[in-house]
Amino acid sequence: MADLFAGMDPAPAPAPLPEQAPLADRLRPQRLKEVVGQEHLTGADGAIGRMVAAGRLSSMILWGPPGTGKTTIARLLADAVGLRFAAISAVFSGVADLKKAFAEARDHARLGKRTLLFVDEIHRFNRAQQDGFLPYVEDGTVTLVGATTENPSFELNAALLSRAQVLILHRLDRAALEQLIARAEAMEERPLPLSLEARDALVASADGDGRFLLNQVETLFSVDLTDPLQPAELSSFLQRRVAVYDKDREGHYNLISALHKSIRGSDPQAALYYLARMLTAGEEPLYLLRRLTRAAVEDVGLADPQALAQCLAAKEAYDFLGSPEGELAIAQACLYLATAPKSNAAYTAQKKAWRTARETGSLMPPANILNAPTKLMRQIGYGAGYEYDHDAEGGFSGANYWPDDLPPQTFYEPTGRGTEKRIAERMAWWEERRRERDA
Repeated sequence: MADLFAGMDPAPAPAPLPEQAPLADRLRPQRLKEVVGQEHLTGADGAIGRMVAAGRLSSMILWGPPGTGKTTIARLLADAVGLRFAAISAVFSGVADLKKAFAEARDHARLGKRTLLFVDEIHRFNRAQQDGFLPYVEDGTVTLVGATTENPSFELNAALLSRAQVLILHRLDRAALEQLIARAEAMEERPLPLSLEARDALVASADGDGRFLLNQVETLFSVDLTDPLQPAELSSFLQRRVAVYDKDREGHYNLISALHKSIRGSDPQAALYYLARMLTAGEEPLYLLRRLTRAAVEDVGLADPQALAQCLAAKEAYDFLGSPEGELAIAQACLYLATAPKSNAAYTAQKKAWRTARETGSLMPPANILNAPTKLMRQIGYGAGYEYDHDAEGGFSGANYWPDDLPPQTFYEPTGRGTEKRIAERMAWWEERRRERDA
């Protein structure tokens, strides 16, 4: 990374922060190479590293979880390539603030100083406000760096995305979080008052969020502790971290997808984990029950017909018991589905049958299975030749039930798993009787 800054004017030394400033601010990196956990972007071969080496930035959207360095990277980018840095937040800014930011950027451009405009929480601007960025990005008035925790493909206009490069920041791994703790200890000139086990628990509790971790570290440094805390003592000392989960945003869809696919993949441990993630984060239990029921008919089907009954029984149990007791019934249904034999034969058959029905929806059924409630209908052949299957040998006549202009179709093809193995054997026996009849 050292050569990334060759030929660049050194960034002006930042004003010293007051001692009462939060630890996260006092430890904020002063150069890109000090940013931890995002080396795939800031390294020599990363997108940001290459842009800095060339001395030219393109507009970009920094997408990543909270506390991963989006704001820090934007500020350091401006310093690294000699741009004026301006920042606004979509949470607190409106149209007037945007117009002011663009006007100031244009004034500085006339003086030969281009502007990097950092827009925090850019996804919170509505579509019309996002369109307002386009002319200023296109004519080079600003280099836009937007930060978002939400999937840009869902939250940002296609026109804006086409003019910006989306760069994905990773949640900080254990090594990166340990680096932050080490820097804090060096600044405080003392170790954290934690046992090794409690230190591990602290890192795990951060869930990849560097800012959260440093806030917790600052809390620990703010008190005098005679003995290092153990994990249980640490848990009671620090506030519990609330799971990051927006029920109407991408996190919601990511987790329900993970739950459904873990069930389909017959991994009961993973399925229970994602179910727990959603329930502990406040997901509506009835929503999860609906999705489990869908998995029962889509991915288990007739391989185990009891799967659907288990889900419906879990819904009844939850209605009867409520939370938290009723959540055990939801967990039981989840485990039943994950451990059941799997078949999507009914799901596939439904799609094939629906498609054929749309294509051939005007065909009459064969005359032998038409109802004949009137004399005229009997005279023209309705019901003629109908065979009552219960009177046939083996309870199976082998008669034709397809329209005259539509040959028999195969929609449902049972697997050899679970109950469907017996269904497949039964269907094969019926098919053999039909062939004997036709012969």
